[in-house]
Amino acid sequence: MRRRRGTIRPAGPGRGRRLLQGAAAIALGGAALVSAGGTSAAAPGQEEHCEFTVEKDVGTKMRDGTVLRSNVFTPKGEGDFPVILMRLPYNKEGAEDFLYDKPTRYAAACYVVVVQDVRGQYKSDGTFYPFRDEATDGYDTIEWAARLPHANGKVGMYGFSYPGLTQWMPATLRPPHLTTIVPAFTSSDYYDGWTYEGGALYQSFTQSWPLMYLANGAVGKLPDGAEIRKQMGQASRELFSKWYWSLPLNEFPPLYPKDKRIAPYYYDWVKHPSNDAYWKRWSIRTRYPQVTVPSLNLGSWYDIFLDGTAENLAGMQAKGGSETARKGSKLLLGPWTHGGSGRNVGAVDFGPNAVLDVPALHLRWFDHWLKGKPNGVDKDPAVKVFVMGANKWRTAPTWPIPGTVNTKYYLHSAGGANTLTGDGTLSTSPPAAGETATDRYRYDPDDPVPSFGGRFQASVPGGPHDQRLIEQRPDVLVYSTPPLAKDTEATGPISVTLYASSTARDTDWTAKLTDVSPDGTSMLIQHGVQRARYRTSLERPSLIKPGEIYKYTIKVWPTGNVFKAGHRIRLEISSSNFPMYDRNPNTGHRFGTDAETRVAGQTIYHDADHPSSIELPIIPKPID
Repeated sequence: MRRRRGTIRPAGPGRGRRLLQGAAAIALGGAALVSAGGTSAAAPGQEEHCEFTVEKDVGTKMRDGTVLRSNVFTPKGEGDFPVILMRLPYNKEGAEDFLYDKPTRYAAACYVVVVQDVRGQYKSDGTFYPFRDEATDGYDTIEWAARLPHANGKVGMYGFSYPGLTQWMPATLRPPHLTTIVPAFTSSDYYDGWTYEGGALYQSFTQSWPLMYLANGAVGKLPDGAEIRKQMGQASRELFSKWYWSLPLNEFPPLYPKDKRIAPYYYDWVKHPSNDAYWKRWSIRTRYPQVTVPSLNLGSWYDIFLDGTAENLAGMQAKGGSETARKGSKLLLGPWTHGGSGRNVGAVDFGPNAVLDVPALHLRWFDHWLKGKPNGVDKDPAVKVFVMGANKWRTAPTWPIPGTVNTKYYLHSAGGANTLTGDGTLSTSPPAAGETATDRYRYDPDDPVPSFGGRFQASVPGGPHDQRLIEQRPDVLVYSTPPLAKDTEATGPISVTLYASSTARDTDWTAKLTDVSPDGTSMLIQHGVQRARYRTSLERPSLIKPGEIYKYTIKVWPTGNVFKAGHRIRLEISSSNFPMYDRNPNTGHRFGTDAETRVAGQTIYHDADHPSSIELPIIPKPID
């Protein structure tokens, strides 16, 4: 394969380089009662309007005696009202501006609203450890909230990211008063698709999330918390220039590896790189039959938890624990990054159709399930996804979309006629006998391919961005179709089959799908990664033999995109996407322990016996 020269070098320690940068209980006494005037307007078409009171730091005993504290918004007047609950680790006071809208809007729409600091965070007692206590604490809080003054016994939950997790986990325990959940931008599994992907560590997320968000709540309670927060704040500003490069991973200095008060969970995550019992106790995907309430699953194409969001809908439709849960659950996927709902994402303006009024969506859902209003929610299509390129919404009864034609585009080496890119081609025709069989590159973990676009994480630019500079690197292989004769829609899950060998005992394989415009812009659509040792199982790793050819399946997460006529479909193959994923050091050593790295020679095969390909979910009739 002819390679175009030129590199983008991410920042490295001591080199002065720069990365591309752009994330059943009782209430205790003593709480203050504050009168509030319900100043937020109700959603369009919302007939009810209530004034309300706000009670701060209301204590609730969990089953083990630990007290968690909530802010409670209660409508004034006679009668009882449904409850909307959010539990979060990011400070319940911040919920006033925690995306979407203020709790006051929901209280003004005549709901009792409860916003709680999870165990160990901010005003709540106990010790915070992600995932561990959210099922039982959530259950106890739901049942307590259902018996609050003026509560009618029906409880719904909302929130995105970790507050999506705090809905799914108690739902698996079937609290009697939980009626519905609205988990947004959250996952189905906290190993696969939250902390790791394809066996590779979600490095920028798993390091920046505790450093910039999680640890603050617990650190603030420590006698030396002010100084620790100061040091962590400085480290947050130095992630790209310094700390993402820090090895070994199991001694990440900004999170104080020797101080168990700060973020011991991060080091446990690194200690458990396989999908073992540590992770399985929290998985949602294995517990769909235990969930009996309907769910509204909201996510986006460039979200860090996209795959799990889509899987949660499919899992509930197939295995939900009640007919209401199976038939009542819905999925909505937009073109946004984590928590977004607007039109401008990354380098693209998706137009006015991409703008979503999430609070109005919430209220319509809760009005139906909690108040019994016949507003048509039950008649809505189960699936609604935004198709990029066309910039329109598509609906369907299930996910993946019925009638999808999974179509393989095979990798081929560049021929004499391929003067457009100087690289390889993609074709629906499989490799012919005698065709040039291999492409090679050198993967150096000290000079990894930089992350630029894709799933937004706290410190990685998210959304669609032009990949042309990335594609100039000699360690990135590029395969493109000819200009398309007609519009081609790919909406659904994507998979890359790669036949490859390496000089290393373990390494990574990465894939990116891009949409190439006639002017050459190569806009990132979706990506994925597969660690070699986890090629056959995320539970039982096995190293590879240097020089031996293996078949790899790279799970590229779903998308919805129309490749317009005249555009080209492009696949990039490499071995790094840093710091989104950790750099595989190519040693084969125990994960997280390497302080040194090795260079690997990588070979991609695409002959008749090794038909490497990307499989796209082609919709026979593209949305117009």
